[in-house]
Amino acid sequence: MYPAWAKEVDECVEIFGTDKVSGLNSKDVSEIRGVYGFNELEKHEGTSFWTLIVDQFHDTLVRILLLAAVVSFLLAWFGDGGSDFSAFVEPFVIFLILIVNAIVGVWQETNAEKALEALKEIQSELTTVIRDGIKIHNMPVKELVPGDVVELRVGDKVPADMRILKLVSSTLRVEQGSLTGESEAVNKTIKPVCEDSDIQGKKCMVFAGTVVVTGTSICLVTQIGMGTELGKVHEQIYNAAQCEEDTPLKKKLNEFGEALTMVIGIICLLVWIINVKYYLTWEYVDGMPRNFKFSFEKCTYYFEIAVALAVAAIPEGLPAVITTCLALGTRKMAQKNALVRKLPSVETLGCTTVICSDKTGTLTTNQMAVSRLVAIGGKGDVLRTFRVDGTTYNPLDGKIHDWPVGAMDANLEMIAKIAAVCNDSSVSLSENKFVVNGMPTEAALKVIRCCSQWEKTEHRIATLEFDRERKSMSVIVISQSGKRSLLVKGAVENLLERSTSIQLPNGSVAKLNTKSKAVILNSLHDMSTNALRCLGFAYKSELHEFATYDGDADHPNHEILLEPSNYKSIESELTFVGMVGLRDPPREEVHQAIKDCREAGIRVMVITGDNKSTAEAICREIGVFGAEEDIRLKSLTGKEFMQLENPKAHLGQCGGLLFSRAEPKHKQEIVRLLKEDGEVVAMTGDGVNDAPALKLADIGIAMGITGTEVAKEASDMVLADDNFTTIVAAIGEGRSIYNNMKAFIRYMISSNIGEVASIFLTAALGIPEGLIPVQLLWVNLVTDGPPATALGFNPPDKMLMKKPPRRSDDSLINAWTLFRYLVIGLYVGVATVGVFITWYTHDSFLGIDLSRDGHTTVTYSQLAHWGKCASWNNFTVSPFKAGAQVFSFENDPCEYFKAGKVKATTLSLSVLVAIEMLNSLNALSEDTSLLAMPPWVNPWLLVAMAVSFGLHVLILYIPFLAHVFGTVPLSLNEWILVLAMAFPVILIDEVLKFLGRRTKWIFRTSTEASAKQKSE
Repeated sequence: MYPAWAKEVDECVEIFGTDKVSGLNSKDVSEIRGVYGFNELEKHEGTSFWTLIVDQFHDTLVRILLLAAVVSFLLAWFGDGGSDFSAFVEPFVIFLILIVNAIVGVWQETNAEKALEALKEIQSELTTVIRDGIKIHNMPVKELVPGDVVELRVGDKVPADMRILKLVSSTLRVEQGSLTGESEAVNKTIKPVCEDSDIQGKKCMVFAGTVVVTGTSICLVTQIGMGTELGKVHEQIYNAAQCEEDTPLKKKLNEFGEALTMVIGIICLLVWIINVKYYLTWEYVDGMPRNFKFSFEKCTYYFEIAVALAVAAIPEGLPAVITTCLALGTRKMAQKNALVRKLPSVETLGCTTVICSDKTGTLTTNQMAVSRLVAIGGKGDVLRTFRVDGTTYNPLDGKIHDWPVGAMDANLEMIAKIAAVCNDSSVSLSENKFVVNGMPTEAALKVIRCCSQWEKTEHRIATLEFDRERKSMSVIVISQSGKRSLLVKGAVENLLERSTSIQLPNGSVAKLNTKSKAVILNSLHDMSTNALRCLGFAYKSELHEFATYDGDADHPNHEILLEPSNYKSIESELTFVGMVGLRDPPREEVHQAIKDCREAGIRVMVITGDNKSTAEAICREIGVFGAEEDIRLKSLTGKEFMQLENPKAHLGQCGGLLFSRAEPKHKQEIVRLLKEDGEVVAMTGDGVNDAPALKLADIGIAMGITGTEVAKEASDMVLADDNFTTIVAAIGEGRSIYNNMKAFIRYMISSNIGEVASIFLTAALGIPEGLIPVQLLWVNLVTDGPPATALGFNPPDKMLMKKPPRRSDDSLINAWTLFRYLVIGLYVGVATVGVFITWYTHDSFLGIDLSRDGHTTVTYSQLAHWGKCASWNNFTVSPFKAGAQVFSFENDPCEYFKAGKVKATTLSLSVLVAIEMLNSLNALSEDTSLLAMPPWVNPWLLVAMAVSFGLHVLILYIPFLAHVFGTVPLSLNEWILVLAMAFPVILIDEVLKFLGRRTKWIFRTSTEASAKQKSE
């Protein structure tokens, strides 16, 4: 890239083969376009629709589920010839889950491309260019080529990166904050700068997508399209999008899925090995196995059990419950002004360890405000300093400390008059908020006390515009008495050079001597070191050549005002009256939010495009740094950071860090290194320059009020109020949501462990299949769904933001919790299989009469060898009732173990449902007893339990549903048996929780202490 910013104008013109007056000729334009192409941002090839669909099936759990659905469908088709609709319910429901999951995934990924589209909207569409000596208006921007000469006027959007050739007006100011992060419009010049200057330092360049706010200039196009700074941002956003990673929870669920695959494989293999004797038999002849007999029917049966195991092991309802919980979380966050654009971000917020925050508009108000007012005191040898409160453009916001009671003295009145009248901005109330029209610095002066009255008494008749040489602006005003005067504001040093006197409090004028000047300059130095932007005020009461001027163009001296070179002589022999210090003040609530972050073990790093001294002063004030802390090693510019030999070591320092004059590439590098070091990074930003880092961060947070569309589209979350405090509140909400998600994930996984144990015990004991796949699917999707979702409403832990963030690699389930749920799962298996065996082998159990339905009891041995029923002599079975149905087995008594198991299966299913409802109460807290945290702390859970049990009752008592799910109605005694078998799960988990609390010190790590130390 040719460093046009470091070269003189004539050299640049020569290199690009153009003329600064007549521009390029048309013939050259065609040749140059053949080399550089059109001035437009590249359109990257997006991921194809079919590739996006295939990508949704890379998840291990999804693949297992897909395999189970396919096998289940084939078994239903070939087993019943496609005649029994109920056999297809299971594969149909699984396929439906997979389709919905794929649709949601594709929709989320297609949104990722919108940031690039929004970036293109920043480019201007038309511009004014000079070619062949002719000025061409409204030329399409895409037709510009390097070497073109372009005219820029106020309000124009810069069409390409350009070197300024000539300033037509005295001043050119460009608003480039969205690209560089600077809080104010920048004065431009034609003078070259150092070749290694950062983007903010290239004062002789204007950049594509920025806006001219003052002045007119002639510029030379040096870079177009992807070669511009805007094009680099476009490329960085695209590259960052390719580096997007799964959220911590998604990674954990993927790991869980891989482990689950292995466990399912091992259990299925065990089931086949245990039952091989049923479908493969042989005889030993001469010590060698001979006469092998293979039963395809029984082999298929045990294959169905393997499918049932897969269905039991996979928490099919988990994706739906997680999505529901995250969606509910987004609603809670929206109430706190945090608008979540991507659901997984809710969970990721909970483990944020570092917040990389922009300064302007996030930590500060992005509204300039007067912080200090300095007036002349005594006889001119002392100054009066007034501290000014207030952080907004509301005139009633804040106050001026030590302001005189009653009438102001003449000196303070003059300061107020100049602030109000020598001012081109206005502040108005619109939709319950104060809106600025004009420069923020001038708007801040408008809200100084008593300014408004001067606008009514002083009438402006001429304006001497600001220019970069004299660094001042002035107006000629006429008062109600008809007296003319000149009111001036500008850089304090420049006004002092042109002042000969100072105004005293009583309105009299004294000579500006060396002592008075030194006092003023000392005060100026003090304000400057506190990162205040200083403006001086002066006036001139004797305007000899304009004593009769009234703004009429026919006045003999009107021509003097048309030439800016005369302004300096007009602004001479001034009377200096005082000065103000302005700044973009920090938000009042940010200091407490930074303190909350420190207590929560979260480090705050400030990354801003603003200058170093201003940023350091703000960071000290809000608590990122201590008031007396040595920050020489903690405050670097972006360029200094990139030159470090070991940047990771710098980022690993304890406490807060500051990076000023940061460019997009610096922000990206900081985020990348932090992520490599295992940190979970939340990045805030509002400008185009922030978009790549927002895209790369774990959580990109854009500003809703001041943020560009590019930043919003690249982000995961948008702050409706642009307030840093909202981020901290959202992190607290994210932690609460994650804790609740852990609760229902543990609940669902423990339930699935119970189902696996049930099926494994059934296969191991050789008894008829107790639970069929469609029943397991119903339990996992429908019955477990409401309680799992309701666990998302658990009240937050009061000490939530006093604990360090969890590590992104922390396990969902630790060793002790896994042991607990293995014990619970084993009991679920024993209870569901136990009630199945009990119905077949006992007339009564625990004093509960089970014989009223008239069923026949068999021995356990007969039940375990039911496959040999056909060889039993004189085996008969009596008919039994279930609701209004009568089951008779006169023709084939062996059907008692197939069609006749419907009552035992219903009992097993009911015990499973009842246990899982009670187990949801256990999941209210990982360690706390139900005596300390009773069920009614989450009334939604009680409602959900009632709903789930009600749904279970429906599939027992509605004939159509009973036929589909293979169930029958139960009698009162049988319901009592179900509850008796289910209730012990509460007692078992209470004992395990008690043991867990007593032995928790064994598993405690030093994470909390180390995280807290690092944040401090």
